[in-house]
Amino acid sequence: MTLSPPDMRGAGRTWAIAATAFAFFATMVGTTLPTALYSIYAVDLDFSSLTVTVLFAVYAIGVVGALLVFGRLSDQIGRRPVLLIALVCAAISSILFMLPPSLALLVVARVISGFSAGFMSGAGTAAVIDLFPQLRRASGGMLAVAANSGGLATGNLLGGVLATVSSAALITPFAVHLGLTAAAIIGLWMLTPRPATQSSVRLRIQRLRVPAEVRGAFVRAVLAGGSAFAVSGVLTAVTALFLSEDLHIRSHWVPGAIVFLIFATMAAGQVIAGRVPPERALLVGCAGLLVAVVLLMAALGLTILAPLVAAAVLLGLAGGFCVNAGLALTVERVPESTRGEVSSAYFASLYVLLALPAIGVGLLATVVSLRHAGLIFAIVVAALVAAIGGIQARRAA
Repeated sequence: MTLSPPDMRGAGRTWAIAATAFAFFATMVGTTLPTALYSIYAVDLDFSSLTVTVLFAVYAIGVVGALLVFGRLSDQIGRRPVLLIALVCAAISSILFMLPPSLALLVVARVISGFSAGFMSGAGTAAVIDLFPQLRRASGGMLAVAANSGGLATGNLLGGVLATVSSAALITPFAVHLGLTAAAIIGLWMLTPRPATQSSVRLRIQRLRVPAEVRGAFVRAVLAGGSAFAVSGVLTAVTALFLSEDLHIRSHWVPGAIVFLIFATMAAGQVIAGRVPPERALLVGCAGLLVAVVLLMAALGLTILAPLVAAAVLLGLAGGFCVNAGLALTVERVPESTRGEVSSAYFASLYVLLALPAIGVGLLATVVSLRHAGLIFAIVVAALVAAIGGIQARRAA
């Protein structure tokens, strides 16, 4: 059975790579577009901090659900059809967000947005890597992660800026995203090859298997990258409320800009990490994460903005090192026939670690203040990152 696209060279391959990367980017833009809008929803619909964090984290249910049920789908029917499904889900989510908001509608829209990310994260990463020649697979991995992080970054900033300049703050960002997804669907349909053959499709909850030869690296990569995702998730979920309630900063673009820094520098970190041996990149990433968490603790403890901005930048860079090293040690080292499955397992694990801490902080914030809940979380993550870094340092010695 062959799921590979036909051999492509020159301009055809370049256009296919560009269309696939743009589809990845456009899908991920939609997943973070609501970040800067949470404070508006909190006021308009009288949401508590717990509701806001749950609304953020429920998106991960869609991601993990799609990865568990459909994680091997792109290995069965080819990458292109799965990417098209992801884009359709992204478009439906934006349409739902444009309707008059209610908690139930927002939850459904976030879950469908999670479906789009779940379909795209595994299949999109594998699709980009597949389009590169064997000797340039590392470049494919870097581009895939850059498209992922670049989309996440752009969604945060775009949502905040459009909400600030538009008279329809809860509609305009999603209307723009709908246009992006339409362009991505057209580009993917016209510029990428259809899969050569297909196999039968079996849809059921499945254990995403990781080959034994990369299993140890997989665990370390997930714990390191998951720690970065966990801190990113909490910052994404609570930054708007922290800025408005504790720092009295009401501008919608500021929380979007801060979270943009995380994912923009994460993309930069992934590019830099591509020039470093992956085992060393993982160690450097853990060290950077530890410093980023300390800066986050300073921002929350002292209630000042500067350490929060610094934490966002360093968190992104260090997280980029961890995620890129994780891909290099796992997805890039398995056969094409299982690449979609391993990629899905990797991202499913990361998204679980993205969601659970955000919900935990929201629950804790019902007992203590949001700042103190964040501080407790930061201490726990600091201990985890230090342990992972210690294990990695012993391996490198």
